[in-house]
Amino acid sequence: MVKFDYDFVVIGGGPAGRRAAIQASKLGKSVALVDDQKRIGGVSVHTGTLPSKTIRESVLSVTGWRDQHFKSRQPRNGIKMMQDSINSRLWTTLGDEVEVIDSQLARNNVTILRGKARFSNAHKLLVRQNTNGKKTSFSVTAEKFLISVGTKPFRPKNIPFNSTTVIDSDSVAANLPMPKSITVVGGGVIGLEYATIFSTLEIPVTVVEAREQILEFIDRDIVANFVHQLSERGISLRLGRSIDKISLDDLDHPNIILDDGRQLCSEMLLFTAGRVGAVDNLGLEKVGIEYDNRGRLSVDKETLQTSQPHIYAAGDIIGFPALASTSMEQGRQAACHAFGLPVTNSDNSFPLGIYSIPEIASIGLSEEDARQKGFQVEIGIARFQETSRGHILGSCKGMLKCIFDLNKRTLLGVHIVGEGATELIHIGQAVINLNGGIDYLSDNVFNFPTLAEAYKVAALDAYNRMPKPRLRA
Repeated sequence: MVKFDYDFVVIGGGPAGRRAAIQASKLGKSVALVDDQKRIGGVSVHTGTLPSKTIRESVLSVTGWRDQHFKSRQPRNGIKMMQDSINSRLWTTLGDEVEVIDSQLARNNVTILRGKARFSNAHKLLVRQNTNGKKTSFSVTAEKFLISVGTKPFRPKNIPFNSTTVIDSDSVAANLPMPKSITVVGGGVIGLEYATIFSTLEIPVTVVEAREQILEFIDRDIVANFVHQLSERGISLRLGRSIDKISLDDLDHPNIILDDGRQLCSEMLLFTAGRVGAVDNLGLEKVGIEYDNRGRLSVDKETLQTSQPHIYAAGDIIGFPALASTSMEQGRQAACHAFGLPVTNSDNSFPLGIYSIPEIASIGLSEEDARQKGFQVEIGIARFQETSRGHILGSCKGMLKCIFDLNKRTLLGVHIVGEGATELIHIGQAVINLNGGIDYLSDNVFNFPTLAEAYKVAALDAYNRMPKPRLRA
C-alpha cells in the first residue's frame, strides 16, 4: 500500500479551496493547502469579491447615495478624503477577513504550504518558494487533490495596459482611482459593478459591450429595469460594439475607436471583458488534464472530478457561475465525494447576486426559461414604490418578480433589482427549495414595514389573475 504525505492536498486558498480543505479535515483526513500568495484568501479576498463589495459599501456611505431621494446628493468630503476613506475601509476589511480565514484553517488542522504548486506526476506536487530572493523547493504527495487556483484578468495584446490609465479589475480593486471620466470595456458582472460604483461617485461612465444584451442569464424584465436606471443616471451603454483600436495621448489618456468608427475619449479605461484560469505552470500536462482557451477545466458536474478521477477541480477555474458562494459549495461537495460522503445537488438551490448599484439577485427559472420548459406560468410583480419601507428608504425604483407554476401553484423563480436584493433573494430560495408557492407567500404575514413585504405584494398580484382553488363542500 502506497503511503502518502497527505490524504488530500488543495491547490489554491480561495473560497473553494478553503471550504474543501476544512470539509476534508472534518472527515478525519490529513490535509494540506498550497497557496502562493503572501496572505491566504485567493482572488475572492484580495482582488475580487470582497474588495469590490467593500468599495461599493464605502462609496454608498461617503456619497450619501441612499439618501438621494430626500436631499441633493453631494459628496460629504473632498475627492482625496473620499478616496482615503474608501481605501482605509478596504484594507481594514480585508485584514479582518484574512485573520478569520487563518484561524479557521488552524482550528481545523489544515497545514498551509506556501509556494507555487506544479504536478510532477499523478500523486506528487513540486512546491516552489521564493523567500527574499532565495529560491527553494520541496515535494509533497497525496492520495487526492483539488485544483482551485481561480482566475486572473484576461489581458488581450491589443489593449495597452499601463497600470495607471489603462487598467484591469485587479488594479482597480487594489486602490480605487478617481478619474474625471472612465470607459469600462465589458458589460458583465464585474464591469457593471464598477461602472455603477464610478457613476455613484458622479464620474461619467461609458460601458462598451460586444454582445447586444447585458446579463443574458438574468430575467429580461429585471435587466430592462436595471438598464432604465443606468440611463437615468447618465451611464452610456454601447452594446453590440467592440474595440477596433486604442491609442494614448500625451497624458496617457485612452482614445478608443469602436468597430463602427465612433470615438470615445476618457481619462481612464477599465478592461473587464473576461477572465482566464490561472493554470500557468501547474504541470497539468504531466497528469493528462487539458484546459480550454480560457484556462478552464472540465469536470463531471455531479462529482467535480477532472479526467483524472483522483484530481478534482472547483471554483472559478471550472467556469459559470464563478461566484464565491457557489465555489465554496463546490469545494465542499468535491471533498465529500473524494472521501465517500454522499452529496446532493439541486440546479435551483443557489442564488445569483450582482453587487451593482442597484443590486440584482436571482434564483430559479426566469420567465423565458420557465415557458421554454413547458410550464404554464403566472407572473407576480411588486415595485418597491408599493411598499412603505421603500418610501422610508427612498428606494422606489426597484422591483421583485415572482414566477409561479399556474397548475401546481409553486414558486419557480424570483428575480429582484433594487436595494437589498442580494439579501431578499434568500426568502425565495427557501420557498423554492421547500416546494412552497403562491399560497404560502400570500397567506403569511411579513413584518411591516419591510422590503420583504414585496413577496406578498407580488404573490397577490399573481393571485388576482390565477384560478381560485375550489372550496370543499
